[in-house]
Amino acid sequence: MAEPWCCWWLLTKLVLFHLLIKSAFSGFEQVTTTPPLPILPLPSFSQLKWQQREVIMFLHFGVNTFTGSEWGTGHESPVIFDPIELDASQWVDTAVEAGVSLVILTAKHHDGFCLWPSKYTDHSVAGSPWKNGHGDVVGELVDAAKKRGIDVGLYLSPWDRHDPRYGHDLAYNEYYLAQLQELLKRYGSVREIWFDGAKGANAVNMSYYFTEWFDMVKELQSSINIFSDAGPDVRWVGNEKGFAGSTCWSTINRSKLAIGKAAIADYLNSGEPKGRDWLPAECDVSIRPGWFWHKAESPKKLSKLLEIYYNSVGRNCVLLLNVPPNTMGLISQKDVKRLKEFRNAIDTIFSTNLVEKFFLIKASSQRGGKGSSYGPENVIDNDHLWTYWSPKDDDDAKGDHWIEFRSSTDEGLRFNVVRIQEAIGLGQRIKRHEIYVDGKRVANGTTVGYKRLHRLEGGVVHGRIVRIRILEYRALPLISSVGLHFDPYWNP
Repeated sequence: MAEPWCCWWLLTKLVLFHLLIKSAFSGFEQVTTTPPLPILPLPSFSQLKWQQREVIMFLHFGVNTFTGSEWGTGHESPVIFDPIELDASQWVDTAVEAGVSLVILTAKHHDGFCLWPSKYTDHSVAGSPWKNGHGDVVGELVDAAKKRGIDVGLYLSPWDRHDPRYGHDLAYNEYYLAQLQELLKRYGSVREIWFDGAKGANAVNMSYYFTEWFDMVKELQSSINIFSDAGPDVRWVGNEKGFAGSTCWSTINRSKLAIGKAAIADYLNSGEPKGRDWLPAECDVSIRPGWFWHKAESPKKLSKLLEIYYNSVGRNCVLLLNVPPNTMGLISQKDVKRLKEFRNAIDTIFSTNLVEKFFLIKASSQRGGKGSSYGPENVIDNDHLWTYWSPKDDDDAKGDHWIEFRSSTDEGLRFNVVRIQEAIGLGQRIKRHEIYVDGKRVANGTTVGYKRLHRLEGGVVHGRIVRIRILEYRALPLISSVGLHFDPYWNP
């Protein structure tokens, strides 16, 4: 029979050992779960900021405004350019009221006429009667934008139908680079520069030194986004309708792209899930039938602008909406009014998120378990990039992950738009998804990206339980935001 003090000594040791083990494991439980690994490629800081703009504005303005042309011949006299009431502040005010934070001006279109006094050509505002040849449209826009706190981009057409150096590779490329340097050194920060691949079928054969151009742009302004058919920062969507593909990846292979190559339009429209480059698409379209102002034209109907919005911003792209100033140098009041209606409609639809009225949010699983930083409640906060719901790691790449919202009322909620957003800072992942309301499928799609908007084809639904299923993905899906909205303008 053991002595009593021996039993007491053994019991004490066991209790101390238990407390030591419990303390050690509780320490592990308090460690924050790490974020999931990103899936390459990833967007740059400048690309993320560009994506969040959602709607930006184009300003097509120049000698074509006064001739009624879309593509000038290059033989226009600078004397015809005389916008006697030009007010860049009115342009910028119009943009601000439309919720736009970036405006892009055609500093030089295909006709070769320059909206700034370039020292490398006399075919510019310096040769016009406007302000007795002392005007500078680019400078006035930059100053007006700075006062209102919005950003400026510039379009500089590679195709130049006026300059005699065009067609002579070395001489013209030197000229073009000289003008690039003028613009990027003289006017402060430029957030986007546009390299248009358009060129007439009968244009003189000409080799553009794109590599040198792009390197010079980045040397002068490292945070700028370069737009062209082939990027390197933003790609053309492949049409001028403002529509992205129903499948639209921000990833693509730049090695398959070439500026001015019409055959790649479909590829540009959809991107590629296995693409090695992050190159999101920009959807350019004009508020009017033409790109330049024409007296006989009117702006598109509000319903058409909303359709464009759903098929551009709502398909993981940025909408570049052209609003051309008229011969007086002002944006026409008809266009100003339509832009206000457009912004008001967007605010009406999306300012209220009905998901916030749901009292219960459930998910198939949660990375790190309950209490971690990756719960489904993250999809209703205000951070649409860096907070997100993440399911648990899954060895089976074909696993079915879902997030569900249950209404706090028996009547349910009334909506006709579903918004889904991915945490694209960690890569674009979702390949296929479906949406169910009270067990009935109401929408399905492929990619999501920064933002996917489903305007329900069946119209308004009343539902208590909404479930989003993620069926296929490149890597574990990360949902940053979900919204249920009512669009009063949508009558399918």
